[in-house]
Order: sequence, then structure tokens, then C-alpha cells
Amino acid sequence: MVTLDKIYHAAYVLKPVARRTDLIEAAALKSPCHLYLKTENLQLTGSFKLRGAYYKISQLTEEQRKAGIIACSAGNHAQGVALAASRMGIRSVVCMPDGAPISKVEATKAFGAEVCLVKGGYDDAYAHACRLQEETGMTFIHPFNDDEVIAGQGTIGLEILDQLPDVEAVIVPVGGGGLISGVSYAIKTLNPAVKVYGVQAENAPSMARSLRSGEPITLESAKTFADGIAVKHPGDITYDMVSRYVDEVVTVSEDEIAAAILALLERQKVVAEGAGAVSVAAALFGKVPVAGKKTVCLVSGGNIDVNILSRVIARGLITSGRRVTLQIALEDKPGQLVDVSRIVAECGANVVSVVHNVADAGTAVTSCFLTLGLETRDFEQIEEIRRKLGEAGFRVV
Repeated sequence: MVTLDKIYHAAYVLKPVARRTDLIEAAALKSPCHLYLKTENLQLTGSFKLRGAYYKISQLTEEQRKAGIIACSAGNHAQGVALAASRMGIRSVVCMPDGAPISKVEATKAFGAEVCLVKGGYDDAYAHACRLQEETGMTFIHPFNDDEVIAGQGTIGLEILDQLPDVEAVIVPVGGGGLISGVSYAIKTLNPAVKVYGVQAENAPSMARSLRSGEPITLESAKTFADGIAVKHPGDITYDMVSRYVDEVVTVSEDEIAAAILALLERQKVVAEGAGAVSVAAALFGKVPVAGKKTVCLVSGGNIDVNILSRVIARGLITSGRRVTLQIALEDKPGQLVDVSRIVAECGANVVSVVHNVADAGTAVTSCFLTLGLETRDFEQIEEIRRKLGEAGFRVV
């Protein structure tokens, strides 16, 4: 069982290893609440996972350590296990999905683990790790469905209460549920008045659907770029704890996650991966009732693959009204482009791409299409441009 004593013991064990990450005020984020960020993205391995992995491994018997450690992970638990095992002189093997970000795979190797790439997603890596554990007799370190792992993650709850004693709400990313189980147990045990909300990607809502079903369920797929929370089936321990200690679990879209990553990067100078940004996405897009409340968003990790960062930023720009593509039907005659450019410039937008195409067979011979890529301020400015183009006689397709 997870107990408060065990979480305090975990805090003691982790003191020389895990950073007490900063709790920073996020005044630059446009949110209806008084927002703070718990920056676990700045943890030693780039995510909170070090806490649970290290505490669990520290509690193993000598016989379990000699057998070696095996684990499965989308990337963050892998790094926590690798670092903890190498610090304690224990051999570790980590099964990871073959689609895991290269940066996470390489970081896991650099921390000292042997990496076994498995075709498929997290759940396939989990099944393979279980088979290897049976064959080799190594000690399995579960990423979330384990009392010691949950207790290690619960130390974040203790830190939040210490850093912001009058906190009113805490928003936590949810994959398998280990993080929110530990955090919610610590917070609700010490201050039941604090609301705790969980957030999942809407393409991987295993915990949210399980709560609605009244029992843990298994998703057919969990496809989201927030790979750290792409879990098809929550744990039985975590499901029970979330049912008892969490006020609500909500979901956010891929576009909302991308917009949150962009907002954190641009306004707070904080780098978050998809899984780490879902808590901020929930606050920014009004998914949880925290208006006017002192609210902590737990940024659980910052290990985002730089190869997809540019795509995420581009998607975030579109979602927040900072970039738009307009297709305009024109008569193909001199002066049309000048008139369109003048309207765009008067509205204060910036043209970043121009494509001119002749019309298709169903339109007049003298007509054409102009496709403009624009950098804009917000959705209000986009509507202003559309309106003024219409008033000037141009048809926005």
C-alpha cells in the first residue's frame, strides 16, 4: 500500500539524487487562473520518472539487484531506471517502442542501460519485457503500477504543498496513472480541500474511459505525439487510487497540446514535451474549472524530439491564430495581387508564401486562385483580413 510515511521516506531517499524542481509563476500565459508551473522538465533526466524509478530500485533486496533489472518505457521511465541502476551498480535492460524518439533512446543508453527496441507501441514493449523477465528472472520495474514507484512520484505533491501552501488546484498529466496517483494521494491526505485534475491526450484516454466505465479498460489504439502518456491500459493500483483521490480526468486535443508547447516555449521560455504540456493545455483551453484559483500545472517532462519540434510549433501557430493559409478567387488581370497585398499590409499581417494557380475547369477562363500563407496576430486579425477582402470584392474560398 502507498502510505504518507512511504512518500516521506521516498523524499528522504531521493534528497541527494532528485532535484527539488522550481515552482514558477506563469504570469505570461493567458489563463483564467493564477497559474504556476511545477518544472519537472528540469529534473535530472528531463522528467519526473527518476523519482519513482530510483526509489523503487533503492528498496530492492540484494538478491533482486543481483538478478539485474528489466523495464519497459516510451522513454522517460527508461532514463530514470538507467540512471538509478547505474548509480547502484546494477545491470539494466529497457524495452522501448521502435518509434520512441531517438533522443530518448540515446539518452537511455548514455545513462548506462541496454536498450531493446520492440516493434509497435508502449504496450508491445511492455509485453516483450514481461516475456524477457520470465525467461531471465530479472527484476521487473513497472513504470506506474507499483507502490514504491507511486510513492516516489508522490514526493512532487509534498514539494508543491511546501512551495505553495495556499494552492487551490493541481493539474497533472496522466498516462498509466503513477504520477497522479502519488501526487493526488499526498495532496489529498495533507489538504483534502485542494482539487486535483488529471489530463490525457484525447487520442489515448485510457484512464478517462476507465473511470466512465467503472473498471480499467484497454484501448484499441493510443496514437498521440504525447508519447509519454500513450498508454492503452491503466494499472489496477493506479485506477483504484485515481478513482478515490482525483476529482476529474479530462482530455485535450493534439492541436491544444501543440499550442500549449508553443505558449510555454515562447512566453515562459520553458521546453515541454507533449506529455508534459497537457496540464497547461487543460488550463489554457478551459478544460478544468480553475478560473480565479491558485493553480499548479505539473510540467512532467521536457524530452521532446527536436525533429518534431518544428512541426509542433507550426501546428501550435495555426491553433493559436498565429499562422493561416487563405485561398482567394481572383480575376486574372493586372493589379489584383497589389490590391490583396495592400489589404493584408493595412491589417498588419505578414505574407510568408504566395502561390498563383489558374482556375480549374469549372470556373471562368479568366479566373485564378491566389493562395497566401500569412503570419498573423490572432484569430481576430484573421477575421479582419477576411472581412476586408470581402468588402473589396475578393472571394475567400
